[in-house]
Amino acid sequence: MSVAKRSDYRIPVTIDAYGAGFISETTYFTVLASGRCFIMGLHPKIGITGLPRSGKSAVMGKVLEMLVDERQRELRMRGGDPNTLLIAGLRMEPILEGSERMGYRLIDIVTEEEAIIAHRSNDDRLRVLGLGLDLAEIERIAVPALMRARDEAEVIVIDEIGKFTVESEAYVEAVRSVLEVDKPTLLTLHKKSRHPLLQDIRRRDDGRILEVTPVNRALLPYKIHKLMRETY
Repeated sequence: MSVAKRSDYRIPVTIDAYGAGFISETTYFTVLASGRCFIMGLHPKIGITGLPRSGKSAVMGKVLEMLVDERQRELRMRGGDPNTLLIAGLRMEPILEGSERMGYRLIDIVTEEEAIIAHRSNDDRLRVLGLGLDLAEIERIAVPALMRARDEAEVIVIDEIGKFTVESEAYVEAVRSVLEVDKPTLLTLHKKSRHPLLQDIRRRDDGRILEVTPVNRALLPYKIHKLMRETY
């Protein structure tokens, strides 16, 4: 067993057919410094990161637009089920007054149900970056959306894993549960947060973390689309 410098390591394990979904080949567990482990999957988990207002959500939106368009054409050509749930999960939007960000809302991609999860006018004592957080609203929208994505969708989407949402333990556990599933997964990540969830995502061997910059913003969606289509 070789130990990586970051104190994560991979253990080759032979799994027999009787206890693990009829897998009968050598696979790999990655054990993180946090003590958690997961089975390496075929599909990449791609994290889009960058500075605030760098265009992370716009890049994600373009990737999803291309994926859905291409997949819908494939289903029509092959006679697949037109009701297949292609993408599910969460997206986040800023609440603006003019050019000023007053808060954020979280939206279930499938149902379009939404909740204001952080706002300057929220007088909750739990505040992040000057915004009062509503953990109950985070959990009301996020947990069902993430479970639906995990269980039903072809592609999992989580926008954004960052300073607001990780304050909810239920949200963090739901994201960890989703990441254990071997499905194409697209995430946006807060660039500077050192929360254990984000640290674990950055350390994954099946993860690719790509930063949005002014130089690559126009071409990055096509690079991510190509990476995802290699296995999807």
